[in-house]
Amino acid sequence: METQQLTFWQRNAVMIKAIIVGFLVLVLLIPSAFIQSLVQERKQRQEEVIQEVSSKWALAQTFNGPFLVIPYLQSLPDEKGKVMQYKRMAYFLPEQLIINGNLIPEIRYRSIYKVVLYKSDLKISGSFQPVQLQNLGIDPATVNWNEVKICFGLSDNRGIAEKVVFNWKGSYKELEPGLPANDISSTGISAALENAQALQNEAGLFSLNLKLNGSEQFYFTPLGKQTSVTLNSSWNNPAFDGKYLPRDKTISEKGFTAKWEVLHYQREIPQSWTDLKPAILESGFGVKLLQGTDSYGKSMRSVKYAILFIALTFCIYFFIELIKNKSVHPLQYILVGLALCIFYTLLLSISEYLGFDYAYLIAATATVGLVSLYTKSLFEQWSIAGLFFLYLSLLYSFIYILIQLQDGALLFGSIGLFILLAIVMYYSRKIDWKGRGGQEKNEVLQ
Repeated sequence: METQQLTFWQRNAVMIKAIIVGFLVLVLLIPSAFIQSLVQERKQRQEEVIQEVSSKWALAQTFNGPFLVIPYLQSLPDEKGKVMQYKRMAYFLPEQLIINGNLIPEIRYRSIYKVVLYKSDLKISGSFQPVQLQNLGIDPATVNWNEVKICFGLSDNRGIAEKVVFNWKGSYKELEPGLPANDISSTGISAALENAQALQNEAGLFSLNLKLNGSEQFYFTPLGKQTSVTLNSSWNNPAFDGKYLPRDKTISEKGFTAKWEVLHYQREIPQSWTDLKPAILESGFGVKLLQGTDSYGKSMRSVKYAILFIALTFCIYFFIELIKNKSVHPLQYILVGLALCIFYTLLLSISEYLGFDYAYLIAATATVGLVSLYTKSLFEQWSIAGLFFLYLSLLYSFIYILIQLQDGALLFGSIGLFILLAIVMYYSRKIDWKGRGGQEKNEVLQ
Protein backbone atom coordinates (compact mmCIF):
# COMPACT_ATOMS: atom_id res chain seq x y z
CA MET A 1 0.00 0.00 0.00
CA GLU A 2 2.83 2.38 0.93
CA THR A 3 4.62 1.51 -2.34
CA GLN A 4 1.50 2.26 -4.38
CA GLN A 5 1.13 5.63 -2.62
CA LEU A 6 4.78 6.53 -3.34
CA THR A 7 4.31 5.56 -6.98
CA PHE A 8 1.26 7.81 -7.19
CA TRP A 9 3.18 10.85 -5.89
CA GLN A 10 6.07 10.13 -8.22
CA ARG A 11 3.84 9.85 -11.24
CA ASN A 12 2.02 13.12 -10.47
CA ALA A 13 4.97 15.05 -9.03
CA VAL A 14 5.09 17.59 -11.87
CA MET A 15 1.36 18.29 -11.70
CA ILE A 16 1.41 18.65 -7.94
CA LYS A 17 4.34 21.05 -8.06
CA ALA A 18 2.59 23.07 -10.77
CA ILE A 19 -0.49 23.37 -8.53
CA ILE A 20 1.67 24.50 -5.61
CA VAL A 21 3.42 27.12 -7.76
CA GLY A 22 0.06 28.40 -9.05
CA PHE A 23 -1.25 28.63 -5.48
CA LEU A 24 1.84 30.63 -4.44
CA VAL A 25 1.22 33.08 -7.29
CA LEU A 26 -2.28 33.70 -5.94
CA VAL A 27 -0.99 34.07 -2.38
CA LEU A 28 1.51 36.72 -3.48
CA LEU A 29 -1.36 38.80 -4.88
CA ILE A 30 -2.14 39.69 -1.26
CA PRO A 31 1.00 41.84 -0.72
CA SER A 32 0.50 43.41 -4.16
CA ALA A 33 -3.01 44.47 -3.07
CA PHE A 34 -1.53 46.05 0.06
CA ILE A 35 0.98 47.91 -2.11
CA GLN A 36 -1.83 49.31 -4.26
CA SER A 37 -3.51 50.52 -1.09
CA LEU A 38 -0.23 52.14 -0.01
CA VAL A 39 0.07 53.99 -3.32
CA GLN A 40 -3.48 55.29 -2.93
CA GLU A 41 -2.73 56.40 0.62
CA ARG A 42 0.38 58.33 -0.42
CA LYS A 43 -1.47 59.97 -3.30
CA GLN A 44 -4.28 60.98 -0.97
CA ARG A 45 -1.72 62.43 1.42
CA GLN A 46 -0.26 64.49 -1.42
CA GLU A 47 -3.72 65.83 -2.26
CA GLU A 48 -4.30 66.74 1.38
CA VAL A 49 -1.02 68.67 1.49
CA ILE A 50 -1.89 70.50 -1.73
CA GLN A 51 -5.31 71.39 -0.33
CA GLU A 52 -3.79 72.57 2.94
CA VAL A 53 -1.21 74.83 1.30
CA SER A 54 -3.71 76.13 -1.26
CA SER A 55 -6.23 76.97 1.46
CA LYS A 56 -3.69 79.29 3.09
CA TRP A 57 -2.78 80.96 -0.23
CA ALA A 58 -5.84 80.76 -2.50
CA LEU A 59 -7.70 77.92 -4.15
CA ALA A 60 -8.06 77.31 -7.85
CA GLN A 61 -9.66 80.41 -9.38
CA THR A 62 -12.55 80.80 -11.80
CA PHE A 63 -13.16 84.34 -13.01
CA ASN A 64 -16.83 85.16 -13.75
CA GLY A 65 -17.47 88.61 -14.97
CA PRO A 66 -18.40 91.22 -15.34
CA PHE A 67 -22.20 91.21 -15.23
CA LEU A 68 -24.86 93.76 -14.31
CA VAL A 69 -27.36 93.03 -11.56
CA ILE A 70 -30.48 95.21 -11.75
CA PRO A 71 -33.00 94.81 -8.90
CA TYR A 72 -36.67 95.50 -9.57
CA LEU A 73 -40.02 95.00 -7.88
CA GLN A 74 -42.55 92.52 -9.16
CA SER A 75 -46.19 92.65 -8.07
CA LEU A 76 -47.89 89.29 -7.57
CA PRO A 77 -51.09 88.30 -5.75
CA ASP A 78 -50.73 86.06 -2.71
CA GLU A 79 -53.04 83.18 -1.71
CA LYS A 80 -55.68 85.62 -0.41
CA GLY A 81 -55.60 87.71 -3.57
CA LYS A 82 -53.70 90.56 -1.98
CA VAL A 83 -51.12 92.10 -4.30
CA MET A 84 -47.61 91.81 -2.87
CA GLN A 85 -44.36 93.24 -4.14
CA TYR A 86 -41.34 90.95 -4.42
CA LYS A 87 -37.77 91.94 -5.10
CA ARG A 88 -36.29 90.27 -8.17
CA MET A 89 -32.95 90.46 -9.97
CA ALA A 90 -32.30 90.94 -13.66
CA TYR A 91 -28.92 89.98 -15.11
CA PHE A 92 -27.21 91.47 -18.16
CA LEU A 93 -23.94 90.28 -19.71
CA PRO A 94 -21.38 92.38 -21.61
CA GLU A 95 -21.32 92.75 -25.36
CA GLN A 96 -17.54 92.38 -25.47
CA LEU A 97 -15.07 91.00 -22.95
CA ILE A 98 -11.30 91.15 -23.45
CA ILE A 99 -8.88 89.65 -20.91
CA ASN A 100 -5.10 89.74 -21.20
CA GLY A 101 -3.23 88.07 -18.39
CA ASN A 102 0.16 86.93 -17.17
CA LEU A 103 0.45 83.87 -14.96
CA ILE A 104 3.51 83.81 -12.71
CA PRO A 105 3.98 80.29 -11.24
CA GLU A 106 5.54 79.65 -7.88
CA ILE A 107 6.51 76.33 -6.25
CA ARG A 108 5.95 75.85 -2.53
CA TYR A 109 7.22 72.82 -0.62
CA ARG A 110 5.64 71.06 2.34
CA SER A 111 7.70 68.10 3.54
CA ILE A 112 8.48 65.99 0.43
CA TYR A 113 5.53 67.38 -1.52
CA LYS A 114 5.43 70.39 -3.78
CA VAL A 115 2.46 72.61 -4.60
CA VAL A 116 2.08 74.77 -7.70
CA LEU A 117 0.80 78.26 -6.86
CA TYR A 118 0.55 81.30 -9.10
CA LYS A 119 0.18 85.05 -9.17
CA SER A 120 -1.77 86.59 -12.03
CA ASP A 121 -1.92 90.07 -13.48
CA LEU A 122 -5.11 90.55 -15.51
CA LYS A 123 -6.07 93.49 -17.71
CA ILE A 124 -9.83 93.32 -18.25
CA SER A 125 -11.85 95.54 -20.56
CA GLY A 126 -15.04 95.51 -22.59
CA SER A 127 -18.44 97.09 -23.03
CA PHE A 128 -22.14 96.71 -22.26
CA GLN A 129 -24.90 97.53 -24.73
CA PRO A 130 -27.86 99.60 -23.49
CA VAL A 131 -30.03 97.34 -21.34
CA GLN A 132 -33.34 96.32 -22.87
CA LEU A 133 -35.61 95.93 -19.86
CA GLN A 134 -38.71 95.58 -22.01
CA ASN A 135 -37.31 92.38 -23.54
CA LEU A 136 -37.55 90.82 -20.08
CA GLY A 137 -40.98 92.29 -19.37
CA ILE A 138 -39.63 94.73 -16.76
CA ASP A 139 -41.17 98.17 -16.30
CA PRO A 140 -38.29 100.69 -15.83
CA ALA A 141 -40.42 102.41 -13.17
CA THR A 142 -40.15 99.32 -10.93
CA VAL A 143 -36.33 99.25 -11.02
CA ASN A 144 -34.30 100.28 -7.95
CA TRP A 145 -31.76 102.26 -9.93
CA ASN A 146 -29.73 103.22 -6.85
CA GLU A 147 -29.03 99.51 -6.20
CA VAL A 148 -27.75 98.55 -9.66
CA LYS A 149 -24.34 96.93 -9.42
CA ILE A 150 -21.62 95.65 -11.68
CA CYS A 151 -20.17 92.40 -10.38
CA PHE A 152 -17.14 90.18 -10.83
CA GLY A 153 -17.37 86.60 -9.58
CA LEU A 154 -14.29 84.92 -8.09
CA SER A 155 -13.85 81.44 -6.65
CA ASP A 156 -11.76 82.63 -3.72
CA ASN A 157 -11.62 86.29 -2.64
CA ARG A 158 -8.49 85.57 -0.58
CA GLY A 159 -6.58 85.56 -3.85
CA ILE A 160 -7.08 89.31 -4.40
CA ALA A 161 -3.56 90.68 -4.01
CA GLU A 162 -4.21 94.45 -3.99
CA LYS A 163 -6.95 97.07 -4.14
CA VAL A 164 -9.17 96.76 -7.21
CA VAL A 165 -10.13 100.03 -8.89
CA PHE A 166 -12.79 99.88 -11.57
CA ASN A 167 -13.06 102.27 -14.53
CA TRP A 168 -16.65 102.79 -15.69
CA LYS A 169 -17.08 105.26 -18.56
CA GLY A 170 -14.06 107.27 -17.45
CA SER A 171 -14.81 107.43 -13.73
CA TYR A 172 -12.97 105.31 -11.18
CA LYS A 173 -14.41 103.49 -8.22
CA GLU A 174 -13.07 100.93 -5.80
CA LEU A 175 -14.77 97.54 -5.85
CA GLU A 176 -16.07 96.06 -2.61
CA PRO A 177 -16.33 92.41 -1.51
CA GLY A 178 -19.66 90.66 -1.84
CA LEU A 179 -22.33 90.12 -4.48
CA PRO A 180 -26.01 91.11 -4.38
CA ALA A 181 -27.06 87.62 -5.57
CA ASN A 182 -25.36 84.27 -6.03
CA ASP A 183 -27.01 83.01 -9.24
CA ILE A 184 -23.78 83.39 -11.21
CA SER A 185 -21.14 83.21 -8.48
CA SER A 186 -21.31 82.78 -4.72
CA THR A 187 -18.31 85.02 -4.00
CA GLY A 188 -16.76 88.00 -5.71
CA ILE A 189 -16.52 91.79 -5.76
CA SER A 190 -18.96 94.46 -6.91
CA ALA A 191 -19.62 98.21 -7.08
CA ALA A 192 -22.79 100.29 -7.26
CA LEU A 193 -23.16 102.33 -10.45
CA GLU A 194 -23.97 106.01 -10.27
CA ASN A 195 -26.56 107.43 -12.65
CA ALA A 196 -27.56 103.85 -13.50
CA GLN A 197 -30.68 105.02 -15.41
CA ALA A 198 -28.35 105.99 -18.24
CA LEU A 199 -27.83 102.28 -18.88
CA GLN A 200 -31.09 102.30 -20.84
CA ASN A 201 -29.70 104.62 -23.49
CA GLU A 202 -25.91 104.50 -23.33
CA ALA A 203 -23.31 101.83 -23.83
CA GLY A 204 -21.01 101.26 -20.87
CA LEU A 205 -17.25 100.93 -21.33
CA PHE A 206 -15.30 99.35 -18.49
CA SER A 207 -11.74 98.35 -17.61
CA LEU A 208 -9.78 97.27 -14.57
CA ASN A 209 -6.52 95.66 -13.53
CA LEU A 210 -6.80 92.65 -11.25
CA LYS A 211 -3.95 90.94 -9.46
CA LEU A 212 -5.24 87.55 -8.39
CA ASN A 213 -3.51 84.66 -6.65
CA GLY A 214 -4.52 81.02 -6.97
CA SER A 215 -3.27 77.46 -7.12
CA GLU A 216 -2.86 74.82 -9.82
CA GLN A 217 -5.55 75.98 -12.26
CA PHE A 218 -7.12 79.17 -13.59
CA TYR A 219 -10.47 79.21 -15.39
CA PHE A 220 -12.65 81.81 -17.10
CA THR A 221 -16.29 81.84 -18.16
CA PRO A 222 -17.38 83.29 -21.53
CA LEU A 223 -19.81 85.93 -20.27
CA GLY A 224 -19.17 88.31 -23.15
CA LYS A 225 -21.19 88.05 -26.34
CA GLN A 226 -17.71 87.97 -27.78
CA THR A 227 -15.10 86.77 -25.28
CA SER A 228 -11.36 86.96 -25.93
CA VAL A 229 -8.86 85.65 -23.38
CA THR A 230 -5.08 85.63 -23.77
CA LEU A 231 -2.76 84.07 -21.19
CA ASN A 232 1.02 84.11 -21.00
CA SER A 233 3.13 82.19 -18.50
CA SER A 234 6.63 80.87 -17.92
CA TRP A 235 5.16 77.46 -16.95
CA ASN A 236 6.16 74.93 -19.62
CA ASN A 237 3.82 72.08 -18.71
CA PRO A 238 0.24 73.38 -19.10
CA ALA A 239 -2.94 71.37 -19.70
CA PHE A 240 -5.68 73.32 -21.45
CA ASP A 241 -9.00 72.19 -20.08
CA GLY A 242 -12.68 73.06 -19.94
CA LYS A 243 -15.44 73.37 -22.48
CA TYR A 244 -13.36 75.34 -24.98
CA LEU A 245 -9.80 74.77 -26.13
CA PRO A 246 -7.58 77.69 -27.13
CA ARG A 247 -7.79 78.81 -30.73
CA ASP A 248 -4.05 79.49 -30.78
CA LYS A 249 -1.35 78.21 -28.47
CA THR A 250 2.41 77.91 -28.29
CA ILE A 251 4.30 75.83 -25.73
CA SER A 252 8.08 75.82 -25.30
CA GLU A 253 10.69 75.37 -22.60
CA LYS A 254 10.25 79.06 -21.78
CA GLY A 255 6.52 78.80 -21.14
CA PHE A 256 3.23 79.02 -23.01
CA THR A 257 0.90 81.48 -24.68
CA ALA A 258 -2.76 80.63 -25.30
CA LYS A 259 -5.66 82.56 -26.79
CA TRP A 260 -9.35 81.69 -26.57
CA GLU A 261 -12.11 83.22 -28.69
CA VAL A 262 -15.68 82.31 -27.69
CA LEU A 263 -18.80 83.67 -29.38
CA HIS A 264 -22.30 83.62 -27.93
CA TYR A 265 -23.29 81.11 -30.64
CA GLN A 266 -21.00 78.56 -28.99
CA ARG A 267 -22.33 78.83 -25.46
CA GLU A 268 -25.65 78.02 -23.79
CA ILE A 269 -25.91 81.27 -21.85
CA PRO A 270 -28.40 84.06 -22.70
CA GLN A 271 -27.35 87.71 -22.71
CA SER A 272 -30.01 88.60 -20.13
CA TRP A 273 -32.47 86.78 -17.86
CA THR A 274 -34.46 87.10 -14.65
CA ASP A 275 -35.69 83.83 -13.16
CA LEU A 276 -33.38 81.15 -14.55
CA LYS A 277 -29.94 79.99 -13.45
CA PRO A 278 -27.88 79.24 -16.56
CA ALA A 279 -25.10 76.67 -16.31
CA ILE A 280 -22.31 79.23 -16.42
CA LEU A 281 -19.64 77.29 -14.53
CA GLU A 282 -20.10 74.33 -16.89
CA SER A 283 -18.96 76.65 -19.70
CA GLY A 284 -15.65 77.42 -18.01
CA PHE A 285 -12.30 77.05 -19.76
CA GLY A 286 -8.71 77.65 -18.83
CA VAL A 287 -5.42 76.04 -17.92
CA LYS A 288 -4.02 73.62 -15.35
CA LEU A 289 -0.40 73.92 -14.26
CA LEU A 290 0.74 70.31 -14.22
CA GLN A 291 3.66 69.13 -12.10
CA GLY A 292 5.19 66.95 -14.81
CA THR A 293 5.02 63.18 -14.42
CA ASP A 294 2.47 61.78 -12.03
CA SER A 295 4.67 59.38 -10.06
CA TYR A 296 1.76 57.99 -8.06
CA GLY A 297 -0.30 57.29 -11.15
CA LYS A 298 2.62 55.54 -12.83
CA SER A 299 3.42 53.58 -9.67
CA MET A 300 -0.17 52.37 -9.54
CA ARG A 301 0.02 51.26 -13.16
CA SER A 302 3.26 49.42 -12.36
CA VAL A 303 1.69 47.53 -9.44
CA LYS A 304 -1.06 46.28 -11.73
CA TYR A 305 1.60 44.30 -13.60
CA ALA A 306 2.70 42.49 -10.41
CA ILE A 307 0.78 39.34 -11.30
CA LEU A 308 2.57 39.26 -14.66
CA PHE A 309 6.02 39.51 -13.04
CA ILE A 310 5.33 36.89 -10.41
CA ALA A 311 3.60 34.40 -12.71
CA LEU A 312 6.23 34.60 -15.46
CA THR A 313 9.14 34.43 -13.01
CA PHE A 314 7.67 31.39 -11.24
CA CYS A 315 6.99 29.80 -14.62
CA ILE A 316 10.63 30.23 -15.62
CA TYR A 317 11.78 28.77 -12.30
CA PHE A 318 9.46 25.82 -12.74
CA PHE A 319 10.77 25.10 -16.25
CA ILE A 320 14.37 25.29 -15.03
CA GLU A 321 13.49 22.80 -12.30
CA LEU A 322 12.18 20.32 -14.84
CA ILE A 323 14.99 20.83 -17.33
CA LYS A 324 17.83 20.75 -14.77
CA ASN A 325 16.11 18.15 -12.58
CA LYS A 326 16.76 20.29 -9.49
CA SER A 327 14.06 20.93 -6.90
CA VAL A 328 13.26 24.45 -5.64
CA HIS A 329 11.50 24.59 -2.30
CA PRO A 330 8.15 26.48 -2.16
CA LEU A 331 9.64 28.79 0.48
CA GLN A 332 12.30 29.80 -2.05
CA TYR A 333 9.55 30.64 -4.53
CA ILE A 334 7.97 32.85 -1.87
CA LEU A 335 11.27 34.66 -1.24
CA VAL A 336 11.65 35.39 -4.95
CA GLY A 337 8.04 36.59 -5.09
CA LEU A 338 8.53 38.89 -2.10
CA ALA A 339 11.63 40.36 -3.76
CA LEU A 340 9.48 41.16 -6.81
CA CYS A 341 6.84 42.77 -4.55
CA ILE A 342 9.38 44.86 -2.64
CA PHE A 343 10.35 46.37 -6.00
CA TYR A 344 7.11 48.36 -5.89
CA THR A 345 7.67 49.73 -2.39
CA LEU A 346 11.17 50.79 -3.46
CA LEU A 347 9.70 52.40 -6.57
CA LEU A 348 7.05 54.29 -4.58
CA SER A 349 9.34 55.54 -1.82
CA ILE A 350 12.22 56.60 -4.07
CA SER A 351 9.93 58.28 -6.62
CA GLU A 352 8.73 60.70 -3.93
CA TYR A 353 12.27 62.09 -3.81
CA LEU A 354 13.84 61.52 -7.23
CA GLY A 355 10.87 61.22 -9.60
CA PHE A 356 9.47 58.12 -11.27
CA ASP A 357 12.12 57.51 -13.97
CA TYR A 358 15.14 57.48 -11.66
CA ALA A 359 13.21 55.52 -9.04
CA TYR A 360 12.24 52.87 -11.60
CA LEU A 361 15.86 52.49 -12.72
CA ILE A 362 17.17 52.15 -9.15
CA ALA A 363 14.44 49.77 -7.95
CA ALA A 364 14.61 47.60 -11.08
CA THR A 365 18.42 47.35 -10.94
CA ALA A 366 18.34 46.35 -7.26
CA THR A 367 15.58 43.77 -7.79
CA VAL A 368 17.11 42.22 -10.91
CA GLY A 369 20.51 41.97 -9.23
CA LEU A 370 19.09 40.42 -6.07
CA VAL A 371 16.93 37.82 -7.84
CA SER A 372 19.71 36.94 -10.29
CA LEU A 373 22.25 36.32 -7.50
CA TYR A 374 19.68 34.26 -5.63
CA THR A 375 19.07 32.23 -8.80
CA LYS A 376 22.81 31.56 -9.00
CA SER A 377 22.78 30.20 -5.44
CA LEU A 378 19.79 27.96 -6.21
CA PHE A 379 20.95 26.41 -9.48
CA GLU A 380 24.72 26.90 -8.99
CA GLN A 381 25.27 28.01 -12.58
CA TRP A 382 26.24 31.48 -13.74
CA SER A 383 24.76 30.77 -17.16
CA ILE A 384 21.28 30.32 -15.66
CA ALA A 385 21.72 33.42 -13.49
CA GLY A 386 22.84 35.39 -16.56
CA LEU A 387 19.84 34.28 -18.60
CA PHE A 388 17.56 35.16 -15.70
CA PHE A 389 19.22 38.58 -15.43
CA LEU A 390 18.56 39.16 -19.12
CA TYR A 391 14.97 37.96 -18.84
CA LEU A 392 14.12 40.25 -15.90
CA SER A 393 15.89 43.20 -17.52
CA LEU A 394 13.85 42.81 -20.69
CA LEU A 395 10.64 42.36 -18.72
CA TYR A 396 11.18 45.48 -16.60
CA SER A 397 12.14 47.44 -19.72
CA PHE A 398 9.00 46.25 -21.48
CA ILE A 399 6.77 47.29 -18.57
CA TYR A 400 8.50 50.69 -18.35
CA ILE A 401 7.74 51.34 -22.02
CA LEU A 402 4.11 50.36 -21.49
CA ILE A 403 3.82 52.77 -18.56
CA GLN A 404 5.16 55.65 -20.67
CA LEU A 405 2.65 54.97 -23.42
CA GLN A 406 -0.89 56.29 -23.22
CA ASP A 407 -3.04 55.45 -26.24
CA GLY A 408 -0.88 52.55 -27.47
CA ALA A 409 -0.38 50.81 -24.10
CA LEU A 410 -3.14 48.23 -24.67
CA LEU A 411 -2.02 47.40 -28.21
CA PHE A 412 1.69 46.99 -27.45
CA GLY A 413 0.95 45.27 -24.16
CA SER A 414 -1.26 42.70 -25.87
CA ILE A 415 1.35 42.04 -28.56
CA GLY A 416 4.11 41.71 -25.96
CA LEU A 417 2.12 39.28 -23.83
CA PHE A 418 1.30 37.22 -26.90
CA ILE A 419 5.00 36.95 -27.77
CA LEU A 420 5.87 36.00 -24.18
CA LEU A 421 3.19 33.32 -24.16
CA ALA A 422 4.44 31.97 -27.48
CA ILE A 423 7.98 31.70 -26.11
CA VAL A 424 6.77 29.90 -22.98
CA MET A 425 4.71 27.47 -25.07
CA TYR A 426 7.65 26.81 -27.38
CA TYR A 427 10.08 25.90 -24.60
CA SER A 428 7.49 23.86 -22.71
CA ARG A 429 6.58 21.58 -25.62
CA LYS A 430 9.13 18.86 -24.75
CA ILE A 431 8.61 18.80 -21.00
CA ASP A 432 7.43 15.48 -19.60
CA TRP A 433 4.31 16.84 -17.85
CA LYS A 434 2.94 13.39 -16.91
CA GLY A 435 6.19 12.09 -15.45
CA ARG A 436 6.50 9.12 -17.84
CA GLY A 437 10.15 9.69 -18.68
CA GLY A 438 11.42 7.56 -15.82
CA GLN A 439 11.64 7.77 -12.12
CA GLU A 440 14.82 9.85 -12.24
CA LYS A 441 12.83 12.69 -13.77
CA ASN A 442 10.09 12.50 -11.21
CA GLU A 443 12.12 13.44 -8.18
CA VAL A 444 11.59 17.18 -8.38
CA LEU A 445 9.60 17.20 -5.18
CA GLN A 446 11.93 15.00 -3.20
